[in-house]
This record gives sequence, C-alpha cells and structure tokens, in this order.
Amino acid sequence: MQANSRSITTNQHGPHDELPRRVARSLSHPLRKPIAEHTRRAFDHADAWLQRQRGPLILDAGCGVGLSTRRLALDHPEHAVIGIDRSADRLSRDHGEPPPNALLIRADLVDFWRLALMAGWQPRRHYLLYPNPYPKAAHLKMRWHGHPVFPAIVALGGRLEVRSNWRLYLEEFAQAVTQATGQRAELSEHHPGQVCLTPFEAKYLASGQSLWRLVVDLRFQPSLMPRGDDPR
Repeated sequence: MQANSRSITTNQHGPHDELPRRVARSLSHPLRKPIAEHTRRAFDHADAWLQRQRGPLILDAGCGVGLSTRRLALDHPEHAVIGIDRSADRLSRDHGEPPPNALLIRADLVDFWRLALMAGWQPRRHYLLYPNPYPKAAHLKMRWHGHPVFPAIVALGGRLEVRSNWRLYLEEFAQAVTQATGQRAELSEHHPGQVCLTPFEAKYLASGQSLWRLVVDLRFQPSLMPRGDDPR
C-alpha cells in the first residue's frame, strides 16, 4: 500500500509557551458553553444503552467513520464501546453493522464529555485517535489539551490513550496531564503492525510517517472540572 500523506508542518519549535497558562485557566474557570440539544438527546440515548450493558466502558472519542469503534469492540468483547463523532456524514459510511457491544453516536465532544462526567461515567479505557493537530501556534486553544474542556477529559479517569503522527502534540498533552493531575504519561513510538485502528493510522503508516502513542492511567476525579451553572 502506498500513500502520500504530508507530514505536519508547524511554526513551533517546542511545546507552546502559553500551554501552562491555558491549562491553569481551564482548571479554574467554568466552561459555560450551553449543551447543544442534539448532544443532550444523543447522550441520553447512549446512557440508556450503557445501562443495559454488563461490561466496563470504552470511549472512542472522535471516532470518525467508526472503524476504530468496531475494532475495539471486537478486540474487547467483554466491554461496552461507545464511539462519538460530530459528523453525521462520517458516521453514515457503510462499514457494516457494528458489533452488539458497540454504539456509534453523533454528538459534540465538548458537550458529551461534560455530560458523561456529570453522569458519573468512568470509562475503563478512553481513546483519542489522531485528533486534528491544529499545528499553527495561534491555534493552541483548539488542541484538546489547550481547550477549556481538557479537565473533563482527564477527570473521567481510566486508561487514556492518545495517538498522533505529530510527537509535539503528545508532548504538550503529556505536559498538560501532569499539570492537571500530577501524573506522568508514557510517550512512545507506536508500531501498529498489520492492523491499524483508524484509516488515518493506516494512511500515515503507508506514507512512512512515525506514529506516536501516549498512555496514562488516571483516577476518576470530577473535581478537576470547575463547576459553574449546570449547563443542562
């Protein structure tokens, strides 16, 4: 298989100088963005489905076309796997019926994470696979570790795994995790072998790019997310 995916280019020479300030702000200022109605309905559906499952939860955040959700469900048949993506088009791609222990949900992740935290969800595993890197320095606040929702991501706990073809993204993410939780994340080169979890992983691998993986085991710590008015 050949691919020609371009490597990430950035005007940064190392972790963003503003990252500590942004993380500190997200840990001290409530996120007052109202919950979108479609995400509230989607979460209620997912919560009802989850209550009918017997196994622990795996979250596949930003699941795209849902191939990763399907593969995680097949690899972990004793778990309930929920894939979330904001794009109805991506989720509608025909990749076959998901396994019975998998559910695909269209929702805004910023809202879904907050609802999951308020509902007391405690995923056993939590995946962020090849998030949009937003490599320009001016776009730090659009990276998940620079976004105001970051405390909710780490507050959910469980084994958080983030993969990227841009090592700097994971270096920043690891720095943000330590600042927020005091825990150190493990960062290593990732070799997926014959089976890639996502189409992006397959494309980057075929293009000869290095892939990176961050893993950290987190405690369920809802107090990390500042509470203002209940956005529901």
